Amino acid sequence: MESSPLGVLFCVEPWNFPYYQLAPVAGAQLMAGNVLVVKHAACVPQCALAFEKLLLDAGAPPGAYTNLLISHEQSEQVIDDPRIKGVALTGGVAAGRLVAARAGQNMKKSVMELGGSDAFILLDDADLDKTLPWAVWGRMYNAGQTCCAAKRFIVMEAVADRFLAKFKTALEALEPGDPMLAATTLGPLSTEAALLQLLAQVDAAVKGGAKLLMGGKRIDRPGWFMQATILTDIAPGNPAFRDEFFGPVVSFFRVKTEEEAIALANDSDFGLAGSGWTKDEARGKRVASQIDTGMMFVNNIDWADADLPFGGVKNSGYGRELGSMGIQEFVNKKLVRSGAIAATV
Repeated sequence: MESSPLGVLFCVEPWNFPYYQLAPVAGAQLMAGNVLVVKHAACVPQCALAFEKLLLDAGAPPGAYTNLLISHEQSEQVIDDPRIKGVALTGGVAAGRLVAARAGQNMKKSVMELGGSDAFILLDDADLDKTLPWAVWGRMYNAGQTCCAAKRFIVMEAVADRFLAKFKTALEALEPGDPMLAATTLGPLSTEAALLQLLAQVDAAVKGGAKLLMGGKRIDRPGWFMQATILTDIAPGNPAFRDEFFGPVVSFFRVKTEEEAIALANDSDFGLAGSGWTKDEARGKRVASQIDTGMMFVNNIDWADADLPFGGVKNSGYGRELGSMGIQEFVNKKLVRSGAIAATV
């Protein structure tokens, strides 16, 4: 079996980690022998230019990695170009549908890393003191603007009240401010539009019957800051039950049994990642094996390592970045069979 690169790949990348998001696709696909043309998010063009310069300064040949400062409409023309042999996108579901459909029309391989609504499953034997810092970090890292952040907290009834009280206190202690300062523990959202969308989602959730335990409003200071927010009593008919909240908003659910926790975790249109928390590692692995996602973590949320595959299922996309699986996504696995075999008539 031979592996050969497909050729030129078109990659569409997001703003939320404007340097890092370029690295997984660039590292894996350059190692595979492909070359890249990249459309980065329009709000971070300086990061796109800096990343390309970094590769050139490191000795990469011109043309191995090239930025395209283009519009969404122009992206369709790029996908249609016969010189493009594959398409990768990290972003939202709506963008993924459009780009994947265009790639499919052109019979081109694609990899989609889309949104998520990851479950944080807290079992009744979990160590709350050890779990709480992960709960805060898992939801509030990057102001909650992370595809694989902990977004749906599914907590067994036996520990729900104690955990929720500790969690609420910890979120209330977060300090908004300049994200470049070490004292800041709650950063801003990416844009005014992102803030307004999140506020509208919370309002819709409350109108749909959810209880606003804390937060839910804009912080009165310069910038696009939102209060850390907890929503509870979210019924299946509420839009918040299905939506992804891309910001500092917690969806909190109580369950009575482990089986109920698993069923609720799987009742999602997304399937990127999730985590399980328990003192019994075997129990955690048993729960993890029953969750329909691309990634699960037991007693940690260690999202990405260069040697491990990253990606999801359902509306969270398909294919994998990173690791050997990421390197193999855009190569031709060609069978070459040799040997003097007599033909039969």
